[in-house]
Amino acid sequence: MNEQSSHIVRSYDQEQATLLDELIRMGQMSAAQLEAALDVVERRDGNAAERVIANDEAIDALEQQVNHDVIHLIRRGPLATDLRIILAALRVASDIERIGDYAANIAKRSLALNLSPPLPHTRGLNALGKLAVQQVRDVLEAYRHRDGEAALRVRARDAELDTLYTGLFRELLTYMMEDPRAITPCTHLLFMAKNLERIGDHATNIAENIWFLLHGETPLPEREKRDDSNTTVA
Repeated sequence: MNEQSSHIVRSYDQEQATLLDELIRMGQMSAAQLEAALDVVERRDGNAAERVIANDEAIDALEQQVNHDVIHLIRRGPLATDLRIILAALRVASDIERIGDYAANIAKRSLALNLSPPLPHTRGLNALGKLAVQQVRDVLEAYRHRDGEAALRVRARDAELDTLYTGLFRELLTYMMEDPRAITPCTHLLFMAKNLERIGDHATNIAENIWFLLHGETPLPEREKRDDSNTTVA
């Protein structure tokens, strides 16, 4: 390999490393947004909720930068392995952006929730949220290190998050039937809980893209799913 070719390869590798750094930073911002959103629900802090909502623009801006960098890499004529890296990066960026959106949605719902008296069920929401945050942080580490086994563990733990979500869903439905005055605040909590369940799904998507990055189209192992809220009858 001549000096010019060696320089091109080093440059391409550096661009891929920069892309990974951007995605990890974007993911960490989304996880921090989610933690902040859960905190404002617990503290009923409207001003902090507004800041969480406003900060979502920074995540959107990073996604645009990632898309720009991916297009630049594609123009360099990547090999088949590089194409997997690029395709996975686009998918991961989209999932991270949605996680940030759901965090902002939770903060928005908290503003409406603050108009009603406090409910004890926010503790259940917080437990669900902590698990969702852990899923996001763990899958980001798996992506950073291209750790397929860690990615599969995150994917498997989604069943635990589904179980918590279904339990909270049923609890809120029961509370709404027992006390019609709780219907409005419980509805907001239901939407928040669904946002958290969807964040778990996006963490699972990232885990599956890590598998794709490492193994291509090799089928993933079967996994358990426990979200049966759609079969719950009030």
